[in-house]
Amino acid sequence: MKRLRLLLAMITAGLVLASQAGAAFACADCGPARVMTAAHAVTAKYQSLNIAKKSGYSILADTAGITCIAEPQMSAMGAHDVAMGVHYVKGDLVKDPAIDPIHPEALVYAPDRHGGLHLAALEYVVIKADWDAHNSPIAGAPSWVEPAPPNLFGQEFNFTDAPNRYGLPPFYSLHAWVWKDNPAGTFAMWNPNVHSDETGVGVTPR
Repeated sequence: MKRLRLLLAMITAGLVLASQAGAAFACADCGPARVMTAAHAVTAKYQSLNIAKKSGYSILADTAGITCIAEPQMSAMGAHDVAMGVHYVKGDLVKDPAIDPIHPEALVYAPDRHGGLHLAALEYVVIKADWDAHNSPIAGAPSWVEPAPPNLFGQEFNFTDAPNRYGLPPFYSLHAWVWKDNPAGTFAMWNPNVHSDETGVGVTPR
């Protein structure tokens, strides 16, 4: 019964914030924890990859054709590749400079030993040029002062310059590991608990 009440509370919070669209994260009484709870509740449906695809998310491959994004150089004693996982991205959201916690630009799935994929993280992405164009710096600041990086859940986004493995212009991104524990931290880019071979071979979307 206690778990049921908690689930209902999460869903209710998610629906309330969903009704506020992209302004959800900016409301005066919505702290980072509450916003994350809403994001967790609203994105639960994407545990089904079929629903994610029907919602407009499609698999992302880097410029080398790799779909399971890993970082061999970060392996612990060379035993495994530390990874992010398999990304499903919604292009229309990437093109939109707005940041909406309940509408992540990407969904990150962790592969299991049988080739299945399981929702692990939400990723928020915005192209730097788009962000800068829609967010003016402090009034009266010199022309060379750039807008501050995006911030969500009380966390500043990471910056990735170009050229990069995704073939994208410079961009900001933030991972939120709300569906899989990450020993490196909830908002760390890489997750020691996610592993994949560096070619992505054997990963079968389900």
